[in-house]
Amino acid sequence: MVSVLDWGSETAPRTALCVHGLTRNAHDFDRLAEHLADEWRVIAVDIVGRGKSDWLEDPAGYTYRQYIADMLRIVDRLHLKEVDWIGTSMGGIIGMMIAAQPDSPIRRLVLNDVGPHLTVAALRRIASYLGTPQSFASPDELKAHLKEIYSTFGMLPDSEWQEMAQYGHRRDAEGRYWLSHDPKIAQAALSSIDRDIEMWDTWDKIRCPVLLLRGENSDLVSAKSVEQMQRRGPHTEVVEIPNVGHAPALRTTNQIKIIRDWLKRTA
Repeated sequence: MVSVLDWGSETAPRTALCVHGLTRNAHDFDRLAEHLADEWRVIAVDIVGRGKSDWLEDPAGYTYRQYIADMLRIVDRLHLKEVDWIGTSMGGIIGMMIAAQPDSPIRRLVLNDVGPHLTVAALRRIASYLGTPQSFASPDELKAHLKEIYSTFGMLPDSEWQEMAQYGHRRDAEGRYWLSHDPKIAQAALSSIDRDIEMWDTWDKIRCPVLLLRGENSDLVSAKSVEQMQRRGPHTEVVEIPNVGHAPALRTTNQIKIIRDWLKRTA
């Protein structure tokens, strides 16, 4: 079972489909949904193994092939003819792969600090969050951990970290708090990271307009890669988010306004 959050009206003229990063969950888009749901139907998905979605018995199944198949099934079951895709990190990679397919349902693609060239050093850093499962005695301990490992999200009020802890944990029989993703995701993620990822062939097949949000201090998407993205492939607009690394949290008014304004302007 794949868990889905749904805001706005089913009869809205446009649908935004939001997909999170490697270890995150659908609630990362709560704030964005609040600002789009007046004109968009907003769907946010817990990718399998994360949030409230089921965990796979065989960790070898945590692959992009599985994620793409799940997302296309959701598009089909919700009878979505076209969507504005908003993807953070892993969610953006899934979006690029689907956007490159013939007759893709993606009409506009927002990439949150991700692109067709990804550095191995950054990928290993992100995957390191998964290496050793940790439990916490209290929500405050969990919140402190999130603030440490996601410090590159930028300066956020304490209430936002509190909300991330609220929606990003599970409790065991002893009452301890664990992050809500399947620790076995690490087996698939860590085993496949041995070099930079190059997806330029995929990039060149994308036909829809693209908005790239890049964290000013991102270690995943280099400035050189951004230049190449704008020279080839789909028409791409780039907005750099100051004082942020990987990846902008999409929880601040200015970041949300950038996305909303671009989607409306390119409608």
